Amino acid sequence: MSWYYTPVPTVVPVEEFDASADANALRGAMKGFGTDEQAIIDILCARSNAQRQQIMEQYASELGRDLIEDLKSELGGKFEDVIVGLMMPPEKYLCKQLHKAMDGIGTDEDTLIEVLAPQTNEEVKKIVDCYEEMYSRPLAEHLCSETSGSFRRLLTMIIVGARDPQGTVDADLAVEQANQLYNAGEGKLGTDEEVFYKLLAHCSFDQLEIVFDEYKKLSGQTIEQAMKHELSGELYEALSAIVECVQMAPHFFAKRLHKAMDGVGTDDAKLIRIIISRSEIDLQNVKDEYEQMYNKTLLSAVRNECSGDYKRALCALIGGA
Repeated sequence: MSWYYTPVPTVVPVEEFDASADANALRGAMKGFGTDEQAIIDILCARSNAQRQQIMEQYASELGRDLIEDLKSELGGKFEDVIVGLMMPPEKYLCKQLHKAMDGIGTDEDTLIEVLAPQTNEEVKKIVDCYEEMYSRPLAEHLCSETSGSFRRLLTMIIVGARDPQGTVDADLAVEQANQLYNAGEGKLGTDEEVFYKLLAHCSFDQLEIVFDEYKKLSGQTIEQAMKHELSGELYEALSAIVECVQMAPHFFAKRLHKAMDGVGTDDAKLIRIIISRSEIDLQNVKDEYEQMYNKTLLSAVRNECSGDYKRALCALIGGA
């Protein structure tokens, strides 16, 4: 099944790691007049998140200082966003992105979809626990206050962990489920949205892949084509994201990276978020997919869109000087 692609990260733990030496080198890079930004990039963009946490602990115990506070006082702008983002444990980083998407006036539904759609139940549980710990408010409650309708119900199902565990597959049931989707959309006048979001939030990714194959046999159309006719708005965007993640998560992220850099201006927040959050999961796969889809490398696209230390940090994470 295509869902079982082998995830290849671009950032891996460095061998012969010395947290104390890194902590002291970082202090040296920030001490006195001026800052050695390249030294910060060379260390923090080439360590795994677990290693960065150890560096932070050494920095506090040996030097009696808070590494994140020091970095914030020395760096600025988008470069600071990258480096400070790298210092957060992965689930904390994603929780911060979710909170930012819902904080203040208006809601950034696109970020909610991007963060939540690819997650397995286990990953969602970590995010849910971490969110309440960080913001003293349940994620479900915050989401419900910021979204509505079928989109809210879909997101709620994702975060309560309604999805079957990975590996849960029933081929006979898949035929039945493909029929349910057909009868809820193409096979009737109007659309029964509930059937779509319940099924796509409940089935394991492995099961969904079989359901989508069965749907094509039954209808002659792909599930994406059918959903385009039957659904709209945030619900359509969220369900499309789930379909893409089922079929090939790197394709989903490559598409979003391209969108972040396409046209006038750059969506730096999206660019930073995807590169940081996928760097230790499957950013190499995303890079390969990007090059295949757009006939240029992700590295060259980032070099064209970004500048200075910000560009150098992202390029280091992508894998390239």
